[in-house]
Amino acid sequence: MGIRTTTDDEVRRIMRLAAGRLLQRLPELTDELVARTRDTDEAYRRMVPTDDHWQSVYEAMRDGIGAILVPLAERRDLQQAEKTALRRAEQGLPMDSLLRSYRVSAQVMWDGLVGVIAEEEPDSLPVLIRSATKVWSAVDRQAVAAAEAYRRREAEMFGRTAERVQALLDALLEDRADATLVRSAAAALDLPELGRYAVVITRLPGRDGHTADGARPASLGAMRLLWRMRPDYEVAVVLLHEEEMDGLAHALRPHVTGSAGISPAVEGLAELGRARRLAELALRTCAGEGPEIARLEDRLPAALVVSQPELAGHLSAAVLRPILALDAADREVLLGTLEAWLRCEGSAMRAAGQLYCHRNTVFNRIRRIEQLTGRSLARPLDIVELSLALDAVRLLPVN
Repeated sequence: MGIRTTTDDEVRRIMRLAAGRLLQRLPELTDELVARTRDTDEAYRRMVPTDDHWQSVYEAMRDGIGAILVPLAERRDLQQAEKTALRRAEQGLPMDSLLRSYRVSAQVMWDGLVGVIAEEEPDSLPVLIRSATKVWSAVDRQAVAAAEAYRRREAEMFGRTAERVQALLDALLEDRADATLVRSAAAALDLPELGRYAVVITRLPGRDGHTADGARPASLGAMRLLWRMRPDYEVAVVLLHEEEMDGLAHALRPHVTGSAGISPAVEGLAELGRARRLAELALRTCAGEGPEIARLEDRLPAALVVSQPELAGHLSAAVLRPILALDAADREVLLGTLEAWLRCEGSAMRAAGQLYCHRNTVFNRIRRIEQLTGRSLARPLDIVELSLALDAVRLLPVN
């Protein structure tokens, strides 16, 4: 026990001697550490001003070396490490670069300690070696404290940034975008002010607001997507680049298990509010419960119906009232036949295949529809009325 006490005392004496000498050379050590770091790490050169870097290294070395001379309760090196880490996180310096600087500082400090003892008491070098583990452990503790502080600040900054990004995206989609907001949004979202954009709105039956399996792809080929959740649906802003709308619809299909509406392409961020309204209109033309992707350009007649529900209701009543007055089973047979006939462009053979009946049955039902409504499916204007009235029945709520 006596030998160990003497050895521990000797280690403390040697460490205090070396630390005192290093503090006298602190500016020189700081120059060396800053130069080594900036020579080997581009991130420091690009993101941390030289004066800022020098001052923080000076303070860190002062507190780190000074910790050898003071009781554990008075050490300030961990607080200094946290302070530096917070600033580096705010500057955007990668954490890897920050932690690498602690390894370099440990090397510089240890080399300095060895140099002092080799110069003043070379016979005591074996005693100094006993402290190597403690020196490196102290630097490790500083690095751990720095990493924890960096992660906390990064999380705080990400939260603030994410909130701001979502607020800017909301403003664009809600048509509150002036020139200043468009510029701010372009910078924050890393999007061009002018470019080809579309808006997609997705909805799942029974579990609104989610795409397939909860997946929200950030990109589809060359297209980039930014998603915004709503209580009952999700909105995606799509930077199309050179992709055509057919390509967007095709790429979305594996990711949508419910309904989706796609706006026409618009030419800049300032037009996203209009695109969002048109995508909502396209979504309202989806009547089924199964997967369905509606491009507005493909649903313009139906979009007219859902955008003018009062007029559409009058139209359906005026055109289809006799059919709507039938019992439910009979009514659905005739409406389904009319729907298949229009979908098959007047081909009784194709309609019969979809309805699983004989073509003569289709002809008989069509004649009955014409008799009940007083419209002829041979007259273009009557076809338009019947088609719009059918959309009104399928898409509008029953009063």
